Amino acid sequence: MTATPDQTRDQHGWPRQLRLPGQADAPEGPVDMKMMYLMHHAFRRDLAAFANAVPRTPLTELDTWRALLRRWEVFAEVLHHHHHGEDTWLWPALMEKADAAEQETLAAMEAEHEEIDPLLDSCLAGLRALAAGHAKADDRAALAVRMTAARECLGRHLAHEERDAMRILQRHLTVEEHEAIHARFVEDLAPSQALALVPWALHGVPEDVRRDLRRRAELAQRVVWRLGHRRFERLDRLAFRHAEC
Repeated sequence: MTATPDQTRDQHGWPRQLRLPGQADAPEGPVDMKMMYLMHHAFRRDLAAFANAVPRTPLTELDTWRALLRRWEVFAEVLHHHHHGEDTWLWPALMEKADAAEQETLAAMEAEHEEIDPLLDSCLAGLRALAAGHAKADDRAALAVRMTAARECLGRHLAHEERDAMRILQRHLTVEEHEAIHARFVEDLAPSQALALVPWALHGVPEDVRRDLRRRAELAQRVVWRLGHRRFERLDRLAFRHAEC
């Protein structure tokens, strides 16, 4: 009997890396980076939606602005947790193994995080003003500019990370070392963050990818999806009701 090829592995026996719309690269290697790329897809998706919705949302629709603010808080909390984990555990672990050129790339990862943070803070301040009804058309226009700048800045960082930092990771980390770091990311999540994370990460993923991910998910992840995805989808529809599809 002929064995059925394992479609989840490449010719080296390594996991086939997940590739999603907008992704710059997915370097081959022994470590399955699907969760990293899911997060990156969600960050790109969210900032594209915010940049689209802000200039189109009427100033008088305070319920929509409040939903946009709540939706931003979901995005920003996950991004902060993600970057904190990279700066605290992932980049230091790689720094210990990297050569001089690779260390420059890893140092750039942290520097790019610091460049992104002020842009995100300014977007939050603008959303808070609009949600409170304290802003005018010029304030909305200024926020739209800042959203576009945040989208472009984060987009450059994610592409740099996918092309270069992930290649360093695949070169130096074992599967066991990466699993230990990933476990620290998960342990650092509050229950409320975990409840929001699963539906947030899977939103807008191509349907065939989402089916496969849910089929292979652990029981706890499937439970979190059932508990949280309807609430998340309602908030998402309200927040982005004026965004162009």
